[in-house]
Amino acid sequence: MVQPVFALQNDEESSLLLQSGASDLSWRLNFDGFQLSPEYKEKKPPRTLHHCLGVLSPEDYVAEYYQQQVEMLEGFNEMDALAHSGYIPGLSKEEREDLAKSETFAIRISNVANMVLFAAKVYASIRSGSLAIIASTLDSLLDLLSGFILWFTAFSMQTPNPYQYPIGKKRMQPLGILVFASVMATLGLQIILESIRILLSGDSEFNFTREQELWIVGIMLSVSLVKLLLVVYCRSFTNEIVKAYAQDHFFDVITNVIGLVAALLANYIDGWMDPLGAIILALYTIRTWSMTVLENVNSLVGRSAAPEYLQKLTYLCWNHHKAIKHIDTVRAYTFGSHYFVEVDIVLPGDMPLEEAHDIGESLQEKLELLPEIERAFVHLDYEYKHKPEHAQTHS
Repeated sequence: MVQPVFALQNDEESSLLLQSGASDLSWRLNFDGFQLSPEYKEKKPPRTLHHCLGVLSPEDYVAEYYQQQVEMLEGFNEMDALAHSGYIPGLSKEEREDLAKSETFAIRISNVANMVLFAAKVYASIRSGSLAIIASTLDSLLDLLSGFILWFTAFSMQTPNPYQYPIGKKRMQPLGILVFASVMATLGLQIILESIRILLSGDSEFNFTREQELWIVGIMLSVSLVKLLLVVYCRSFTNEIVKAYAQDHFFDVITNVIGLVAALLANYIDGWMDPLGAIILALYTIRTWSMTVLENVNSLVGRSAAPEYLQKLTYLCWNHHKAIKHIDTVRAYTFGSHYFVEVDIVLPGDMPLEEAHDIGESLQEKLELLPEIERAFVHLDYEYKHKPEHAQTHS
């Protein structure tokens, strides 16, 4: 619960201002007078069966509400630290370098494991001829190529060309994922069509030899075990890319098990279970990458940031300088994997140009220190009653 530390005699809005002992900063918004109750600071929304099924109880809603309050105050504290010290507090430079090395190692070992395990699954597909295992191998190919795309786009973005690409290459990553997802969807559809053809023709007999069965089971279980170890290892990091690798490894474990079970059921019970398992895996792959396509389309079309993030930016802008009289507009929208930010602030009309410029430029530099922001644009004005700038974009 968010509780006030000291009692105030004024109205609720005055609780956002500093105490009278710091009158020179009384124009700032300040949340130092509020603390986070340990009961709600450490408590996360419960992960019950009802929650997993998408049904939330009143207690779940209350816990989620307080969690949002905790995150809001933590965000404001980050903005205060950025305003005062010029950087967001966190790990030291040496600790960040060590963490970056560990994250790079996790990504590299994931890529190497994906290549080796993909080769093993290709061999298992050839030995078995199972469409379900081939569909599982396709999912591994998907992970392998997606890792290559992430590496290639990251390399491209690290080699800027300000003349040909004046605003950078941040959109290369989602564009590459869109192209790759289209290819994977085509391959998935091809597996579905082949599985349907086999089901309709009735030509789905399976007869593994004992040696083939041992090879297939050994390879698929070994691949699943290695992937499970990589899940545990990658989940120990907070980096979003490494966490994405952990999720991919976990999905690989699921597809490997489904593919193996479908092939064994086809061998021992009835052959039609193998193409049925292949259809399930292909549909799963298509669905997974359809969700990825939707996420990357949003990053390409310039979707607005979440209201909570805009709230943090507004808080930072207001506390930037005493001369700011109004905040006309705060926008943040996706540009590839990062945000572009537009801020309109109102300054006194008689302020010298040099002083106004320094206020705007320092705010721009402060905004661009945030890791999610690619570029910030600060527009200075002397009144806020005019029509919005770029009005044609809202018509």
